[in-house]
Amino acid sequence: MTKANEALTISRRRFVQMAAGLSFAIGLGGVSVVRATASTETSLDVNHWLTIRPDGTISIVFPSTEMGQSSYSTLPQILAEELDANWDDVVIEQLNADDRRFGNPLFGNVLYTAGSTGVQAYFDPMRRAGAQARDVLLQIAARELGVSKEELRTEPSAVVAPDGTRLGYGELAARSADGTSVPEADAVTLKDRSEFRIIGHDVPRRDVVAKSTGKAVFAIDVDLPDMAYATVLRAPVEGERPLAINDAEARAIPGVLDVVALPDGVSVVAESLWSALGARSMLEVTWSEDAPARAFNSEETLRLYAEAAEDPEAEQAVWAEKGNAPAAIAAANQTYSQLYLSDYAYHAQIEPMAAVASVDPDGQGAEVWAGTQTQSWTTRTVMDVLGIEQDKVRLNMMTMGGSFGRRTAFAQDYVRDAVLSSKAVGRPVKVIWTREDDVKNGTFRPAAAQRLEAGLTADGKLDGWHHKVATPTVIGFFNPVRWDAVKPNDVISMRGAESKFYGIKDFRADHIITPRQARLAPYRGIGAAYTSFAAEAFMDELAEQAGRDPLDFRMDLVADNPRGRHLLEKVAEMSNWSSQDGRALGLSFAGYSSSMAAGVAEIGVDHSTGDIAVKHFWAAVDAGLIVSPDNAHNQIEGGIIFGISMALREKIDIENGEVVQNNYWDYEIARANQIPPIEIYMAEVDAPPVGVGEVGTPMVSAAIANAFHRATGRRLRHMPFTPDRVLETINA
Repeated sequence: MTKANEALTISRRRFVQMAAGLSFAIGLGGVSVVRATASTETSLDVNHWLTIRPDGTISIVFPSTEMGQSSYSTLPQILAEELDANWDDVVIEQLNADDRRFGNPLFGNVLYTAGSTGVQAYFDPMRRAGAQARDVLLQIAARELGVSKEELRTEPSAVVAPDGTRLGYGELAARSADGTSVPEADAVTLKDRSEFRIIGHDVPRRDVVAKSTGKAVFAIDVDLPDMAYATVLRAPVEGERPLAINDAEARAIPGVLDVVALPDGVSVVAESLWSALGARSMLEVTWSEDAPARAFNSEETLRLYAEAAEDPEAEQAVWAEKGNAPAAIAAANQTYSQLYLSDYAYHAQIEPMAAVASVDPDGQGAEVWAGTQTQSWTTRTVMDVLGIEQDKVRLNMMTMGGSFGRRTAFAQDYVRDAVLSSKAVGRPVKVIWTREDDVKNGTFRPAAAQRLEAGLTADGKLDGWHHKVATPTVIGFFNPVRWDAVKPNDVISMRGAESKFYGIKDFRADHIITPRQARLAPYRGIGAAYTSFAAEAFMDELAEQAGRDPLDFRMDLVADNPRGRHLLEKVAEMSNWSSQDGRALGLSFAGYSSSMAAGVAEIGVDHSTGDIAVKHFWAAVDAGLIVSPDNAHNQIEGGIIFGISMALREKIDIENGEVVQNNYWDYEIARANQIPPIEIYMAEVDAPPVGVGEVGTPMVSAAIANAFHRATGRRLRHMPFTPDRVLETINA
């Protein structure tokens, strides 16, 4: 026996000493050791992916965060598939620590749930982890039955012998693992897709019942013994601070415990939320008035960005390039150029920011309950605020009531405020933002101005493409540490501008990094939410200049992308594109990361009010292997609805550094009666999964804009397409 094998072998004596179940310690490379766990253990070491207990329970660690996208169920399904587990036997354990062994491989092993990367990143490691555990179970069964491992097979949560003898996983876990060894992760045998029982099939989501019955606990719901409540009066302008606080009237409100000065606001801590809110309204605060943000005005900002996009001398960071776009455009038979604009947008997640903190009496540790997309940065925030080590932070990851990128920041102010408030009063404190707080102090999708220029051949084909995006760096604001490592390449600001699904021979996309004039954060679809709008609206304009059908024009560009061509053909078939019969249809072909989507919108336009009604939407999507079909459909449908809402109404205005909007009444999101029938086709392909959470959004706005041209003969080039802009365009 080699020393390596010795390290992977459990002695019978050691097993008897600790016997009760099997757990498999797995790093990013897969299972590295099998060990027995004592029956008296009440929790699983977070360094382990799964534990199989004698009662047949299979605990699988969920390393991501749940915000409605169903990763909580989908990721464990991947491991359960290769383990050949009965889904009803699976118990899911949320990872509540910044344990980088479970980190997202696509984010440098930081615990970070964003960018539709969950399934994509964890698919292979979790499959291999399940397969290795299954292999060990087969070894134990082979020894117990006196047969070779190759003679055995598995059925859900059981090993089956040729004579029909069945040994349940729980029964095997209770027996000695003496003589077993773990195969290398890279060498383990994985199931063929034809054998999948869980992957690619609809199994019940684990979060639906609790959410449907009101039993799910979000951060805003957490209730602890002796807990106080806090609301924060924040500086009206970014970068300002309280200079003087008159809190006499606030402290006189019954139930008020303390008034705490924060770096950018004032926290009122009270026995009830209502006392805290009432007392907050009594505060008289003198704010500093020297912040540069006082000069921020969104209309002026967009004008400056447009000037930068138009300026041939503006400094540009090359985002993507192949061939020689400027030379091709200069030599083209015909050239065409256009400018597109998009405003700031608010995430509008249903649950506003909230967190609970309980700082230890000595101030050298804390327990925190938070809805966050990152165990890593939430832990780091608590560490930085209190000046403590990581092992002093006890984090409880809560389900989120939506997020869309809102809870990804490196430094999380809502968590900071809960920690500081708790430290001040010596009790657990829940900080709750009102909706008005959440809007006024939100972090937004950036405003952008985009100049596109292209050439056309004499026979109406694309010949050269140059896409310039004038917008700030988003990463530079919400995660400056990451920005130091990646600048000047900002995927959050620029995704989608690479137009990777088209075969454009001479192509260039540039980022003109403009001054930031608002708080910024990733947004559903990140850069593709606006770059794809400009690119696909421009593609339609080029087709018109060439005198060609928009579908045929695009077909030239997907000759070397058969999967993309299939989507365009399919969505054309679904929408009956070739026979529009007076309908106003608009086409768009976009995607997110490596996921592709072709969409067609049918709209109607009210020429008296300027309202656009989306009557129907068809989408054909290729996101590789689909792990959970029903959930994938839901995510794509949700992304389309998100896209409709942001295209038609959603915008944030800033005047003298202050956000103008207050709540949903003046930051309008799409209502149920504004959502059309949505038909979705998901391609079945032999390819790894690449994410569905955001692919539904980028194609939508351009499809609507292109349908508007079909309806009116006019072009919408400024998103969102608000009624006043629609009327201005119609009457121009």
